[in-house]
Amino acid sequence: MNKMNAENNVPAIRFKGFSGEWVSSELGKLLDITSAARVHKNEWTDTGVPFFRTSDVVSIYKGQENKKAYISFELYKELSARSGTVKKDDLLITGGGSIGIPYLITTIDPMYFKDADLLWLKNTTGTNGYLLFTFFSSPPFRKYINSITHIGTISHYTIEQAKTTPIHISKESEEQAKIGNYFQQLDTLIAQHQQKHNKLLNLKKSLLEKMFPKQGATMPEIRFKSFSEEWEEKNLGSICDFFRGKHLSWNDIQSDGNYECVLYGHLYTDYGMVIKNVNYLTNTNSNNLIRSCSGDVLIPSSDTTPTGLARATSIEKNEVILGGDINILRPKGFLVGSFLSYNINGNRQKLIKLIKGTTVKHLVNSDLQSVELFIPKKIDEQKKITVMFEHLDTLLNQHQAQLKKLNNIKQACLEKMFV
Repeated sequence: MNKMNAENNVPAIRFKGFSGEWVSSELGKLLDITSAARVHKNEWTDTGVPFFRTSDVVSIYKGQENKKAYISFELYKELSARSGTVKKDDLLITGGGSIGIPYLITTIDPMYFKDADLLWLKNTTGTNGYLLFTFFSSPPFRKYINSITHIGTISHYTIEQAKTTPIHISKESEEQAKIGNYFQQLDTLIAQHQQKHNKLLNLKKSLLEKMFPKQGATMPEIRFKSFSEEWEEKNLGSICDFFRGKHLSWNDIQSDGNYECVLYGHLYTDYGMVIKNVNYLTNTNSNNLIRSCSGDVLIPSSDTTPTGLARATSIEKNEVILGGDINILRPKGFLVGSFLSYNINGNRQKLIKLIKGTTVKHLVNSDLQSVELFIPKKIDEQKKITVMFEHLDTLLNQHQAQLKKLNNIKQACLEKMFV
């Protein structure tokens, strides 16, 4: 790719071999923009021809699942005779709610969509479909959308607004194709890493349910070979000492600080279920502050959601300052701290039942002490379970890091490769 000078109608980064200004135009001059014929909800069916709504387009764009709707093939033929059929490289664009979200038609399979909520961009001029699809994520388009959105009202993107949407585009179909293909490859990589991440996340969720005994059982459903003894039921108060973190302000975080620290908010955003490296520092130092022992288990004591509270993280470092709103469980004897954090996370419903409060939720040490968990008698079994979950977390973090890197690359390219 070549970096270009800052000129009008020329992108900052461009593929080699292309020069000259891009054409300044409007979407309505490149594409025939219309919508579909009316379909009433009572005409939806459970099978047949896929029927797209705004929620379907938004879900696909975000890589999420959505309950699908259909219409009969007979109704599809009747409606298509009036409005025409969508073709490969056409686009659907959301016109209500989350506006300006694109869906690219990539096949010739029959499909229909909801009128008004979705705009139909008929690609009759042969413009590269994926380039158009990517344009709707680019800063120039998002800036335009923000300029026509009225604060305090429901957002709409109408056919007329779509027709007058400004767009700059290369005159050369080969350059269009190179840009479209580049972003398609980038999106494919992002989707692959996201799928792997989601599969690992689902696997971890399943194993958290199956590798710790369920209600009424004394052994887990899935177990490593060579272990057969029943687990022992213990309440947290008998196997841990309890402490509470002391107040440490967000303002106390300093890049040049001398002491490692963890605030309760970090447990939600920056760490998984085991903290081996601490990301934050402070210069605040006092004998009144609580410092970690390797193997401590940390549970937030306040949050606005039950799911935010009912999660445990173990810390594998000594002398880390622990801020306020953190319940600290210090395992006794043979108990492995990281195993305990995974065990607690496999039994989150027991913690959720103890949460108090309305707007702000609270989970305190005195309630946590009564939580009963099953613990294997052999420390080797605890360690094997811990190693397995830590390996899963490592893989999850690797995919998460790669996703972040790829999304950053995509965002930078969106900013530099469109005008």
